Amino acid sequence: MSPARPCAGLRAAVAASMGLSDGPVGSARSGRLLRPPSPAPAAPGARLLRLPGSGAVQAASPERAGWTEALRAAAAELRAGAVVAVPTDTLYGLACSASCSAALGAVYRLKGRGEAKPLAVCLGRVADVYRYCQVKVPEELLKELLPGPVTLVMERSEELNKDLNPFTPLVGIRIPDHAFMQELAQMFGGPLALTSANLSSQASSLKIEEFQDLWPHLSLVIDGGPIGGDQSLECRLGSTVVDLSVPGKYGIIRPGCALESTTATLQKYRLLASHGSCS
Repeated sequence: MSPARPCAGLRAAVAASMGLSDGPVGSARSGRLLRPPSPAPAAPGARLLRLPGSGAVQAASPERAGWTEALRAAAAELRAGAVVAVPTDTLYGLACSASCSAALGAVYRLKGRGEAKPLAVCLGRVADVYRYCQVKVPEELLKELLPGPVTLVMERSEELNKDLNPFTPLVGIRIPDHAFMQELAQMFGGPLALTSANLSSQASSLKIEEFQDLWPHLSLVIDGGPIGGDQSLECRLGSTVVDLSVPGKYGIIRPGCALESTTATLQKYRLLASHGSCS
C-alpha cells in the first residue's frame, strides 16, 4: 500500500480504537500457560510459565534463564503464526506477527473486534520506526516519547503487510516501556500487531485472570504479574494515542494514561495542537 494523505475520515477510523484498549475505561491452538519451575493449576492442556523478577534481570542469574525461556517460547509461537498474550507497560495485550495475515484475522475473530478497528504495531527500537513509518517529527522527540505508554500514529510505509489495517494509510506505533516486550520484539525481528487482551467492549486487563475466557483461544499466555501497582487505575486507561501524521502538528486521539507528560513533551518541541484534538 502506497502511503496516502491522511484525511478526517481516516483519522476517525484510527480514533475509534488505536493502541491497546478498545473497550470501556477500566476496559488457533489450545491455550498454554507457562510458569517455571513447577506447574500450577491451569486449563486442560495448559503449561505455565511466569516471568521471573520485576523487570531487568541479571545476565547470569537463574531468573534470567526463566526470562530467556519465556522470550524464546513467545518468539517461536509468534513465528508459527500464533496469538500470544503478553504484559506491557499499560495493559495485558494480544500480540501476533503483523506480517501473518492469518494471525491478524485470528485476533479479530477471538476478540469479536470490528474489522474497521485498527491494530497497533509494536517494535523493539526507535530506529525501527523509520522502516515502517513516514516520520515527520524530530528523532529527539521520538526518543523522548519512546519507549513509553504512548501510541504514535504516523503514515505507514510499504514495508507493512497490506492486510494490516488496509482501510487507512496510518498506523499506530508502540514501543512499550517494558523490558520483556522490547526484548521480544527484538528477538522476533519484525513488526508485531498488538491490541488489548479482552473481548471487544469489555474491560481491559491488568492481570491474566481478567481475560481467562480468552485462554483457550491463545497459543501462549505470558504471566508478568499484576500491571500498574499504585498506578493501576491510570494504566487501565491504556496508552495515550497521538496523531503525528501532519508536520508541525499533533492531535490527541485518546488521552490514555500519560496525557499530561506527553502533551508537555510535544509542546516543548513547538508542535501545535491540531483542530479537534482532545488535549
